[in-house]
Amino acid sequence: MALSFEYKNPWSPLTKWVFRFLFIYVLLYIVLMFGGNRLLEPLLVWVGRDILQMDGRLEFFVTGSGDTTMAYVSLFIQAILTIIGATIWSLLDAKRPSYNVVFYWFTVLLRIYLIFFMFTYGFAKIYKTQFAGPSLMRLIQPLGEMSPMGLAWTYMAQSEGFNIFTGFMEVLGGLLLIPKRTQALGGLIIAGVMLQVFMMNMFYDIPVKLFSAHLMIFGLIIFFFDFKRFYNVFIVNKPTEAINYYVPTKEKLYQKIIVGVKCVALVGLVALFSFQGYSTERSYGDKREKPPLYGIWEVTTFVKDGDTLAPLTTDADRWRYLVIDRKGRAGIKMMDDQRQYIEFTPDSTLSTVLVSWPNTTLTGDLNITQKDSTHLNLKGTISEFQYDISFKAKDLSKILLINRGFHWINETPFNR
Repeated sequence: MALSFEYKNPWSPLTKWVFRFLFIYVLLYIVLMFGGNRLLEPLLVWVGRDILQMDGRLEFFVTGSGDTTMAYVSLFIQAILTIIGATIWSLLDAKRPSYNVVFYWFTVLLRIYLIFFMFTYGFAKIYKTQFAGPSLMRLIQPLGEMSPMGLAWTYMAQSEGFNIFTGFMEVLGGLLLIPKRTQALGGLIIAGVMLQVFMMNMFYDIPVKLFSAHLMIFGLIIFFFDFKRFYNVFIVNKPTEAINYYVPTKEKLYQKIIVGVKCVALVGLVALFSFQGYSTERSYGDKREKPPLYGIWEVTTFVKDGDTLAPLTTDADRWRYLVIDRKGRAGIKMMDDQRQYIEFTPDSTLSTVLVSWPNTTLTGDLNITQKDSTHLNLKGTISEFQYDISFKAKDLSKILLINRGFHWINETPFNR
């Protein structure tokens, strides 16, 4: 027989081996993900360097990538340990007729893991914190200069509605995993949603390929535990029967406790992720308070030590844009299209601003002058040089990407 939610006894040798393999693999993956890799860092470094002879960065470091060299070394070790562990387990426990009890708790663990991450990523889209933006600096970046990941991020960040839809589908998959009767449907929805995410990560080179693949596979595993009934109803048009689920005990008090725990956990998770998403969206996301001088400021005159620099695209010293998008920070786009990010802290009266370049000794104290809301002048010293820079604000309402909006009726395609 294939692995199934149905309580059966005995299991076939192949079914038992498949279960042992899945149990060890999933357990190892979760343990290594939540701190185990750090404990095994010397082993990972040795395997990567001396066994696999990999040239990548064989150390753990702060990164947004889930596809580092160490991640692939960890996956290799995990696969080897799984095969060895499943083989040893099979030799030592060959006479056991079934694993109904362990299988039950294995599915509980898998469901909890998937629910947590579906809620994590789902609410991060519903409240639009994962794909905030697009940023003002992104709006003045030529399309051809974007990385595939940057293009994908901008595509997602542009639409709040699409974020809410994709987030809702992820949360829906997690919700359906909570009751036993709908867990297979939840697994199928998660597999479908994460297939799209995985393909996006693959073809836009977004470094979360390994993690999204595992979420997709784990959803498929849950679904395939009930595949026989799905196959009968939807593929071959045959009747099916209710599943005889394994339950740890038939005590009514236990069942009431489980229902109560699920309800409390669900309310707690929804409240936690909602509060976190709401506050984060208003602190760092699209609904955050805009900083003073918010906008894209195009340089009209750039004077350095009394010398007016012409707007030549070969000039790596002249500014082209000053972009003020977030409190305490600003971006500078140079004439040669290089970008710099600086600390930018105006005083409460908007009369002076302190600027500094991270990881350098460059600092400045500039006076702010505004003739009106669209004209700005910064004048003062940055390190040993005197600057006098005039700007004109770009009209953000004329940026098509963020102002086109939605139209039910389009007489012709608006494809620009």
